[in-house]
Amino acid sequence: MTTHLLWVLVHSLALVVFINRYVAGVILRIVRGKNWDETRDDYEPTVTAVIPMFNEGAAIQETLRSLLEADYPAHKLKIICVDDCSTDDSYERAREVARTSGGRLKVLRNIINLGKRRSIIRAVRDTDSEIIVSVDSDVVVDANAIRELCRRFVHPKIAAVGGWVDVRNKQESWLTRMQVVKYWYGYYFLKNLEWGFRRVMCLSGCLTAYKREVLVELEDVLENRSALGVTIKYGEDRYLTRQIIKAGYLTTMTLAARCRTSVPATLGAYFSQQLRWRRSNIVDYAGAFSHVWRLNPILAIHFFSQFALLIIYPMAVVRALASHKFYPALQIHLAVVAALGCYYWWRVRKQPAEERVGPLSFVPMSLLMPVTYALLTPLALFTLDSGSWETRGHEGEADAAPVPVGAGASAGLALGSGTDHAILTDAPTYAEVAVAITETGRVRASHAQMPAA
Repeated sequence: MTTHLLWVLVHSLALVVFINRYVAGVILRIVRGKNWDETRDDYEPTVTAVIPMFNEGAAIQETLRSLLEADYPAHKLKIICVDDCSTDDSYERAREVARTSGGRLKVLRNIINLGKRRSIIRAVRDTDSEIIVSVDSDVVVDANAIRELCRRFVHPKIAAVGGWVDVRNKQESWLTRMQVVKYWYGYYFLKNLEWGFRRVMCLSGCLTAYKREVLVELEDVLENRSALGVTIKYGEDRYLTRQIIKAGYLTTMTLAARCRTSVPATLGAYFSQQLRWRRSNIVDYAGAFSHVWRLNPILAIHFFSQFALLIIYPMAVVRALASHKFYPALQIHLAVVAALGCYYWWRVRKQPAEERVGPLSFVPMSLLMPVTYALLTPLALFTLDSGSWETRGHEGEADAAPVPVGAGASAGLALGSGTDHAILTDAPTYAEVAVAITETGRVRASHAQMPAA
């Protein structure tokens, strides 16, 4: 009886989510018609692209060069790269690009690990541009992407515009080919309902433009993020987007602004990524209970259905395995996934062969999805305090050895000695160092106890 009720509940929630994503979202898109992805050509703001970086190696140079080659007025586009205590040669590689940037690229370096969120805040403080474009350090941005993002600020209340994250290493393995289809559905279907109401709940840090004034307004909220007293360093993209919506602003996206990212090519890397995303989902869904219900009722139902499905699904899988009902359900899942893969292939059939994958590439998802839900969701619940950069294989490296508080000034002088005008590396103030060290749990000090820089 328990197994039956669980399956009924899971199927009901899955049906709600499926209809919202693949039916209601499509209907809304048809109804909106030409007004779906509105643009304007009379808005050309000053822009600063911000790239938080940790152990990216040679890849960071491709990211920085793609931004320097953007189809946007050079005098209106600045770039700030923040190295968050990399232990490899990422910092030196970024400096190499800065030397040839004509002063458009600035490279900062944190003296202790601050995390992605604080690194972005630091860069925002360092610029006065109207728009801040967040770019992940492992992506390559299309030349027209920044211009296309800016064209979507068509309403004063729009505070953030996300771009399309495409897969870069499409043909590397069966796993990357599967993720090509997964990412395609993620941007062409799964966000349609939220997109239609201009309440996209998660804009990827791979490529998103924000109004700087809104980031400044929300700085205190963003800077002091924690859950049950534990500082949270992951899921910054989702958290930031939700806080923007909570503050009463609108968020939207566009497929006209694209970046390309390398996705995990091995199961170990893929599961690490999914575990990190699971933690982010759990924390963010739980944190949204206080305000998401105030949004459009359709969006609220969709949001809470996703959360309930995330939590209940693992229990349903375990019960189904115990009662020998899992494999019949898996066969149905396989048929649905295969159909989705065939639809994807039909939609992209005219693209160059290297830009698309086969219709059966999505089939492995029928098995990986139950595994990630059943195993990784419970594991995520018990590891919510993790702060490692697991997606890129940097476990255990995130907390660099802190600089003693008393050495802040001398460290700042040492790090501030750049080699030319295109490079500026400086240290956080004493207060920022105190906050960061407090977060690592090594020193318990407050801002008030630290001398002003």
